[in-house]
Amino acid sequence: MLICKVVGHVWATKKEEGLEGLKLMVVQEIDGTGRKKGNTFVAADVVGAGIGEQVLTVSGSTARKAFGRDTVPVDAAIVAIIDTVEVNREAARGSE
Repeated sequence: MLICKVVGHVWATKKEEGLEGLKLMVVQEIDGTGRKKGNTFVAADVVGAGIGEQVLTVSGSTARKAFGRDTVPVDAAIVAIIDTVEVNREAARGSE
């Protein structure tokens, strides 16, 4: 799984039949503190995420399973909207 931020939408009026009805979002990989970390890519949204939200994404066969069928032509899916992220609690407090 990757932590990402939703940065946009993809609209496609003509698409492969298996993509009909799917919401496609542009996501940017980020680290646990919200800083940009990696690639920008398109992910099919399973959970109704919006622009600006932090999300968890999965890829490959796991993304297809999020839709309940292996025939969906996607290789990335948004499977959760993140409420909070806690990273290395001790380091965040600093030296005491």
